[in-house]
Amino acid sequence: QVQLVESGGGLVQAGGSLRLSCAASGRTFSRHAMGWFRQAPGKEREFVAAISWSGGAIVYAGYGDSVKGRFTISRDYAKSTVYLQMNSLKPEDTAVYYCAAGGRPRVYNAATEYDDWGQGTVVTVSS
Repeated sequence: QVQLVESGGGLVQAGGSLRLSCAASGRTFSRHAMGWFRQAPGKEREFVAAISWSGGAIVYAGYGDSVKGRFTISRDYAKSTVYLQMNSLKPEDTAVYYCAAGGRPRVYNAATEYDDWGQGTVVTVSS
């Protein structure tokens, strides 16, 4: 099992930036992909971004359509931490952001492919 702890959420004005972090601990060697999902009030959980690696090399990085060109996912291998840099934030980005870890997801944008989840961090973008 892997434990995930998100941080970096907060309140920001539209057009601003935030960087979310997700620190993993436990059996991290068994996980080869991490993703970010978000859930706004009254809406379904939405795929934001995912990253996958083999050894120390990144083999995949992908994004949901609503964040492409604005968000960037990255990983610090030594710290077992994944980051989500969020730029040009919009009020519609307001949500609880969850970090997830998976072994070898068959598809990266499906929440069911991930085994471990963090508690979430709140991002609020004011207009």
